[in-house]
Amino acid sequence: MTLPLLLEIGCEDLPARYVVPLANALGRGIAEGLAKRGVSVGTSSVFATPRRIAVQLSDVAQSQPDQTAEMVGPALAAALKDGQPTPAALGFARKCGVEFSALGQKDGKLYFARNTPGRPTRELIPEIFQDTLRQMDELVPKRMRWGAGDATFVRPVEWLCCLLGTESIPLRAFGLDASRLTYGHRFHAPDPLPLTSAAHYADALRTARVWADVALRKAEIRSQIETAAAKLGGHARITEDLLDEVTALVELPVAIAGRFEERFLELPPEVIVATVETNQRYFTVFSDTALTRLTNHFITISNIESRDESQVIAGNERVVRPRLTDALFFYQQDLKHPLVDYAAKLDAVTFQKDLGSIGAKVERMAALARGIAATIAADGQPVGQVASVSRDDLRFEEWAVRAARLCKGDLVTKVVYEFPELQGLMGGYYASKSGEHPEVAVAIREHYLPTQQGTPIPSTRAGQYVALADKLDTLAGIFAIGQKPSASKDPFALRRAALGVLRICLEGGLPLDLRQQLAEAVDLQPAGKRDATVVAELFEFVMERLRAWLVGQEHEGRPIAIETFESVKALGIHYPLDVQRRVLAVHGFVALEAAPNLAAANKRIRNILKQAGAVEASVDPAKFEHAAEGALFEAMKAQAALNAQATSYTQKLVNLASLRAPVDAFFERVMVNAEDPAVRANRLALLKQLDAMCRDVADLSCLPG
Repeated sequence: MTLPLLLEIGCEDLPARYVVPLANALGRGIAEGLAKRGVSVGTSSVFATPRRIAVQLSDVAQSQPDQTAEMVGPALAAALKDGQPTPAALGFARKCGVEFSALGQKDGKLYFARNTPGRPTRELIPEIFQDTLRQMDELVPKRMRWGAGDATFVRPVEWLCCLLGTESIPLRAFGLDASRLTYGHRFHAPDPLPLTSAAHYADALRTARVWADVALRKAEIRSQIETAAAKLGGHARITEDLLDEVTALVELPVAIAGRFEERFLELPPEVIVATVETNQRYFTVFSDTALTRLTNHFITISNIESRDESQVIAGNERVVRPRLTDALFFYQQDLKHPLVDYAAKLDAVTFQKDLGSIGAKVERMAALARGIAATIAADGQPVGQVASVSRDDLRFEEWAVRAARLCKGDLVTKVVYEFPELQGLMGGYYASKSGEHPEVAVAIREHYLPTQQGTPIPSTRAGQYVALADKLDTLAGIFAIGQKPSASKDPFALRRAALGVLRICLEGGLPLDLRQQLAEAVDLQPAGKRDATVVAELFEFVMERLRAWLVGQEHEGRPIAIETFESVKALGIHYPLDVQRRVLAVHGFVALEAAPNLAAANKRIRNILKQAGAVEASVDPAKFEHAAEGALFEAMKAQAALNAQATSYTQKLVNLASLRAPVDAFFERVMVNAEDPAVRANRLALLKQLDAMCRDVADLSCLPG
């Protein structure tokens, strides 16, 4: 017979960030603790509100199965002497609690097995709970101690409830004895709530005005917000992070709408969102589904059904009003000066003590942005591959340099001082208000992008150049002063900066010589002239991020293999965009039937050439002695002609696959190390040319063969 199990910890209001993790840890600890002891369990459900975390398990066995404890003693050679037990054997018998005669033998050693009946589950739960509490403590770095006891938890514990079926389990912790009592909503149902069965937990709490199920509560909150927004004729901005936080803050969700004065709509929408959402945990309302036109309405989630809702609304509005008033005052004060005036103050703001001021950083950024823009045309091709640089290209350079010099100016404005998360965004607004070109304003607004995985890269070329310059300067500066990240610490977020550089190159289609740009960025640092070691370490650091970004990605229904990336990296290419294109081409090539044979042949060729030492590259067809030599030579010539016309790396590798048959025939019929030195040298030269072909797109010897 199986029974449901319930274990609930009731406490003072938990911090929102701990509510769900602690509930999951409780559920995991109890379920795993029972399973470890051989007690079968069914499904597990966790519940969490600000005042409680709980786990409910279905179909829990009432006891362990019978247990067999096996003990292995000393080897027989040490246990017996002249047919009599040695002190070691007698000591093992005492340890087992039996006479020596009761011991058995197994695998050449003394052996004893003791069968004991399984313990009732109700007796196991207290020790499992204590183990689980120790695991939960690891989630909370700072815990509270209350009253006269020594127990600690994230917040003072007020009650414990533990039932197995209909029976209360004698559990004691935090100076409390568990019972069948739980508690409903603090105001709507404050009296103790006795539970008749562990299976009735969620339903009993719903009658006591508590939505204990996190997923149901979250869905209800979303539904109420959307309904309230629709009544206002708008659409609510609902982010998952804010929704999760609000879900962890309430037990009885009640959506209430509010409003602020229309004069505050003079503020940029991001300022209002930061004030209303970030500071107050309210949801803003927009008039369009694209969420571009902000209204003066907001929606809050209350934890109580008020008899006078107007008082709650007035209180919410009263909290928002002074914050928006301050924000509007700061914004209007900031607009009294153009952005260039703020940028001039950056010389007094330290970027890093060994790297100078932010003013110095923006000058380095401007130099880097100019260099990047000068080498990349507006269509994303290297300037050296087009006839001339167009006027648009020159404007990209002009806009990028201007944006680089102004992009950090908002750091000394009042609004960014109050809302640091709006840096860059406010700079874009101030640039527009200052009369800067729209391309400059957009570049300033977006120059921090991409900020994390999933966020877009800058949408304009000028913005991409400035973002690259910013990230390259930070990477070069921190590496130059010897503070590169360790395996566990990255205080300057250099891995994120490196990935941002790569994403801009790849997604923006920019053929950037990354090693050259990193070297120039290092050159500009106050730490001194170019250091080849620093540049090499920095380039390798970024390439490691590229490997992590590409390897494992699904392409053509298969994940990209690490060998595929390494085959391209082996060529020492400095252009991330070119590396990606080659990797994708090789990824397609390895699926061809010819790929393993060519990879194996290239490995063999490489070993032969390595043993041969220096090899002349010229081939003399007159010295061929076997038809297979000539066939391979002609096939290579044909393949080279095709490659000269190929427009993609994929086509080159497809062409290379046609060499499989003549390569196989060559190695089957031709002895490379012929006795005649001239013939041997000619065959080695042929293999050297073939090796070069196998390294045209990637080093095929790195691939599985």
